[in-house]
Order: sequence, then structure tokens, then C-alpha cells
Amino acid sequence: MTASPRQYVSTIYIILLFVCVAALNFSCKPKPTDLRKMVPADSLAFLETNDLAKVLNAVADSKAFQEVVKNRPDFSALQDIQLAVAVTGFETSEKQLTEDNSILHFRPHFVAIAATHAWNWQARDFTENKLGEFINDVYGGEVQLESGDKNGGTYYTWTAKDGRKAFAFVQNSLIFFGNDESAIEKCLAVERGESDGILKTRHFAEDAENVLASGFISTDGVSQIANLIGVSTAMNAGENEDVKGFIAQVIPPILRGSIKEVSWTAAKNDQGIEDRLTITTDPQASSVFNETLVPAGGDSQALTQYVPADAFSVTRYDFREAQIAWRSVLLVAQKYSDPLGGRILSGFSGSLFEPYGIANPELLLSGVASNIVTAKIDAEGEKPVVIAAVKDIEKVKKSFVNDLKPQKDAVNTWKSEDGDLTAVIADNVVIAGDSEAVSKALDAKQSGNNIGKSDAYKPFMESKAVAVTIGRDDEIAGKIAEVLAEKKSDDAEAATTYLTESRFNKNGIERRTVSDFGLIGSIIEQLEDNK
Repeated sequence: MTASPRQYVSTIYIILLFVCVAALNFSCKPKPTDLRKMVPADSLAFLETNDLAKVLNAVADSKAFQEVVKNRPDFSALQDIQLAVAVTGFETSEKQLTEDNSILHFRPHFVAIAATHAWNWQARDFTENKLGEFINDVYGGEVQLESGDKNGGTYYTWTAKDGRKAFAFVQNSLIFFGNDESAIEKCLAVERGESDGILKTRHFAEDAENVLASGFISTDGVSQIANLIGVSTAMNAGENEDVKGFIAQVIPPILRGSIKEVSWTAAKNDQGIEDRLTITTDPQASSVFNETLVPAGGDSQALTQYVPADAFSVTRYDFREAQIAWRSVLLVAQKYSDPLGGRILSGFSGSLFEPYGIANPELLLSGVASNIVTAKIDAEGEKPVVIAAVKDIEKVKKSFVNDLKPQKDAVNTWKSEDGDLTAVIADNVVIAGDSEAVSKALDAKQSGNNIGKSDAYKPFMESKAVAVTIGRDDEIAGKIAEVLAEKKSDDAEAATTYLTESRFNKNGIERRTVSDFGLIGSIIEQLEDNK
């Protein structure tokens, strides 16, 4: 049984971009509308932008994007067009493909509010025609439209052959659109002052000039999404039903208990698009992480010499006490689990290290120095390797899985019987994991063809974060180009890079990612993936 963890937001992504592209009919110099005044206080998630042209231009400015398109698209007609999307609930459904295989769909109940700053007749024409055409296409044709005046505006209801419905309400220059009529009614009630909006329950900091978009997931939203993540993760956890059941049972309470809220901003800078994710955690979890997940400030230069220059992603962890850091993560996770789940979690957690040929994480982390580097040499992440400086060689050797056996013809080398796993200790450094990845790591050190020689990895090497990842994506530029412009050729592609830093403080977790396209690009990419 398989599931796609991103499907529950794909509808929002489609609507967001469609409104962006179709809104080309609206062009004027408007006074900004505060869309937050219309968003219900109990919204589970919310995102907004005050200038769609600014958002899409930030994507189109990328060198990678320009490498794959014939001509850079002109988004000037979208200037000052505003959009807000609120998620008011979720529902799940399962589509059976075969007797043993099905797809789980997560459907959000949402409303999108577009401030077109156009004449009312333009907004109605757009809704009836362009939005209607889009809905007809999405629902497979033969969609029936009903419309009529109501509450000082025009209501629209589209009904598909299978009974699915979409709704819209046009009031002056505003368009409310969603798949849940009650969500639109909630927004209108907030606008009329009949119910509370998010401005009465949340404080919004003033956005900086370079902010492209922002959003949040509320405490209730975290709770509901935690359930979806648990189910989705379980369905993708292989065929063992016991493992699936454990994941579905344990992950949701951990997420619900430890995470209180998530907020996000996207901004443009000289390096690309910077996404900042602030994860507010439970005070007890924050206190523990703030004390234990602390960087030592060590130098990972010697370790990165083992990372091949063409690795798809590399992560460096810098812990003052790696073993204590690991224990603190487990203890916090156990705190938010029931007693039985906590005990099972403790035993199950070691399996996270098995792809590296490690059976006992405690022994490994107590036997290596503060800096630990992991890398994946393939796009699918199925060929991982871990690299760390050795403090206690006996502890490191005892941490290996039993299947790793010492090789008579190679000193300090261990291999599994099937040849899939290898561990090597060379120059006081342990390199362990997938055999091909370990071999490439040793070649990278010997040949000098490693990331330490590339200027592109300089921000990664200089980062002071407790965890930092740098990676590349060879497909996203082409997929975004398919949506926004015309590609130079069907196979036109361009590699892009991203850098993500994670830090812990007294309030929770701060994640900063700098990339060519940002989360906004990933949203647009979904349109191509979900065709």
C-alpha cells in the first residue's frame, strides 16, 4: 500500500498558481487589501502574498530557470495582485488500485481569497469563464454551473459528474474560491464582523520589504497534520504491518505534544530565495534541546574530503556531545508517547542507523568526535554513507551490525556477506554505509575530487549551525519551466542547489533554507507532478 504525503496540499497549490496565471486580465495600481481581516480565527493553516508578480519574478530570476526556458515570462500584469489561502479542515479517502495496493488522498477544505483590484464585472467574468474552464478540466468535463445573487455578491457552484463540488463568491473585486461552501461562509462572516478572524487571535509581525510570502500552521493544524503524517509515513514504511501500526500510533502524539505552531516566510536575497521556518515547540522540549543540541564549533574539513564532488546531498552535524544529543531526542520523543510506545520507540530508533551498517547508535556516538557527516551519492537516497573522526576505535567497531565481518585481505575493513554494506577505518576516520558509497568516499579522498575543493560548498563549510545540509536537484528547474513558460527543449534541465541550516533555541527550532526556487518553487513544481 502506498501513499503520497504531499497530496493533501496539492489542490491548494493548483489553485494558487492558477489564480496567479489567470489573473493576467487584472491590471491596475491598487490600494492593498488586508485579506487577513476575512480569514477565520480557527483556520488550521494560512498562507498569503501581497504581490504575485514579485513572487513569480523571484522564481524566474533564477539562473537555472533561465537556462531551460526559451524566453523569460513577463509577470508585470500580476503586479499587486494579492492572494490568501486558508485551510479549515482535512478529510482522507483511499483509492484501491489493486487488491494489495491503494493510494491515500488527503483533501484539504480550503478557501482562497484573491484581491484582483479589478472592476466587479471583470472579477465575475474571470470566475465564470477562466476559473470555470479550469474546474471543468480538473473534474473531467461536463461540469454543471449554477449561479445567483446572494449576500451582496454573486455565488457560483460547479458540480462534477461524480458529485464533487467547487464554490466561488464574487464581491466587488474580491473572489472567494474553495471546495467547501462553509469555508467561504466563514470568511464572509468574519468580513461582516459576525465572527472572529485571525487578527483577533494572532499577532502578525510587519513583513520586511523583501518578503515574498508568509504563512503559518496553527496548534490545531499541527494536531491534524500530525495524524496525516503518521498515516502517510506508516503506509510508506514497507510491508511489515506491525511496523506500520507502530509508526501510525507513535508519530502523531509525538508531533502533537512537542510542536505547538509553525510559521514561514519567504524572502529574496542575493543567493536566491530564503525560506525561514520557525517551529515553536513545547517549553519542556525547547528547554532540553536548547541545552543538548548545541554546536561544538568543530572543523569538518578533514571529513568532507571523503565526500564525492558529485554527491546529491551532504549533511554535517556538530554536537558538543553527540551521544547526549541523541539521548535527548529519544527522551523527548518518549515523553510524548504512551509508556508502551516509548519503550518500543527506544528499540526501534536504532533502525535509523542500519543503512549505515550501525546496530548500536549509542556506541558509535560515544566513540566518535563532535562532527559527523552523512552523504547520499544517488538521487533516491538509497546509497548513504556516514563519516566521523574516531575517538575510541573499539566502541566504533562494536557499534557495527553483526553482518559486517572483518576482511582478511584489507586492514580495518568490514563487509557484509551480501556485499551491500562496508565499513572502513582509515586515518582515524570511520566511513560506513552502502558499499558503493563507501568506495566513492575513499576515492574522493585519494583523488582530491571532493566537495572541499568546490567554492559552491563554501557556505556549507562555514556554517555554524548544529545541522547543515547542502544538496542539488536536477529536475525542479525543468518542471517549473513546464508550468510557467516554454522550455528550450523537452529534455532541457539545469541543476540547482539548496542549503538548509537548523538551529535550536529556547523557543524551538529555526530552519533556514536558501535555494534557487524556495518553497514557492516546490509549490509550483507540484502542478507539473500532479498533471
